[in-house]
Amino acid sequence: MTRMTILTEAELRRIVPLDREAVACVEDAFRALATRAVAMPPILRLDIPEHRGEVDVKTAYVPGLDGFAIKISPGFFDNPKIGLPSTNGMMVLLSSRTGLVQALLIDNGYLTDVRTAAAGAVAARHLSREDSSVAAIFGAGMQARLQLEALALVRPIRAARLWARDAAKAEAAAQALAEKLGFPVTTTTDPKAAVAGADIIVTTTPSAAPILEAEWLQPGQHVTAMGSDAEHKNELDPQAIARATYVADRLSQTRRLGELHHAIVAGLVAPDAGFAELGQVIAGQKAGRTRADEITIADLTGTGIQDTAIATLAHARARAANAGTIFES
Repeated sequence: MTRMTILTEAELRRIVPLDREAVACVEDAFRALATRAVAMPPILRLDIPEHRGEVDVKTAYVPGLDGFAIKISPGFFDNPKIGLPSTNGMMVLLSSRTGLVQALLIDNGYLTDVRTAAAGAVAARHLSREDSSVAAIFGAGMQARLQLEALALVRPIRAARLWARDAAKAEAAAQALAEKLGFPVTTTTDPKAAVAGADIIVTTTPSAAPILEAEWLQPGQHVTAMGSDAEHKNELDPQAIARATYVADRLSQTRRLGELHHAIVAGLVAPDAGFAELGQVIAGQKAGRTRADEITIADLTGTGIQDTAIATLAHARARAANAGTIFES
């Protein structure tokens, strides 16, 4: 007989909020990627272009952890037009010893949202200036909101600006964030104005054409680009990669489908050029920011090890809280 814990989105929202422990969990995962014999195969992706849809499957095994996660993550970006969320999905946590299913996390993409926001916080903690206090967020969806919440956990953010193509959506997001976080969050219809004077810029869109121009960037700024997780997506002007200190979440991945991919295609960066990975910066193996006036860029395409980390945290918290439904077979 096998026992599996089934956890719903509502239960997971209650036991796995976006907090400092979630950020630490994802930070530890990045460190493991640089220091341990992690097995993490390339992302499996299915595209459904007629519905602006894609499905990613990610996984990773970390030596020493009792379990590993396999995540199915659909993104259908026309869904908001019919009143549905653009992201969805679930995670399955299996035993590293036996392969038996330990938990089914029916999170509808919630855990992915948390771990992605946590990754943004980790990137900011290790690459932005410690005194960074003004944030600019490109986008107005769930990830835009969570990225700002995550930044506030690791940096003394006192003001933020939002830019999005949908001005009404940006205004609603700004109002909600200001109420929740307790500092002013304004909107602008001019993306260049959003960037001016910001310490940290986060791009959170599924854009297929650059929305952040290299010439807008100023000394000392940090950029986290987390929307470009497929070959056709591109949020940053490729020139920005060439003029900044660039850090990848997984270099083999960003060469293929991140912002780095577009810089390579544009001929601005050699295909085999070496760059630091975020885990190497965390582990002290490679340098990140070395000067206050440096421009840094973190290219976050999302890694399976983040999913295994957040699923492991969720399972541990579920057991501690006696949450979920036990299914026996």
